Amino acid sequence: MKLVSRPLKEEEIQELKEKGIYHKLTADLEKGVLVIGGDLHADAEELLLRGGSSQDNIWGGGIDLGEGKIETTAVLNLRPRLGNDGLEILDPRRREKFISLVKMVFKELWK
Repeated sequence: MKLVSRPLKEEEIQELKEKGIYHKLTADLEKGVLVIGGDLHADAEELLLRGGSSQDNIWGGGIDLGEGKIETTAVLNLRPRLGNDGLEILDPRRREKFISLVKMVFKELWK
């Protein structure tokens, strides 16, 4: 797992591509940090929680590095208490924050 809060360099993205095209992403939307990888989103969630993140701010998805497609679906997102009754990030503000963070970290993909 890789914890980032800055744009990745082209070489770093290439290294990720060598490990696989699809990567799970778990983000703390308030701190603006993203964890890339992990077998489960829960693994990355644990890393963020140990770093002081609030569980309510942690959301998951993924990225296809080949197509540059961002997904906002994860079991981690199933949070009825927060009004999220599905696997998708349903709240438009949270979804946009997630997508914006991913686009910032992976901006080299869209150059």
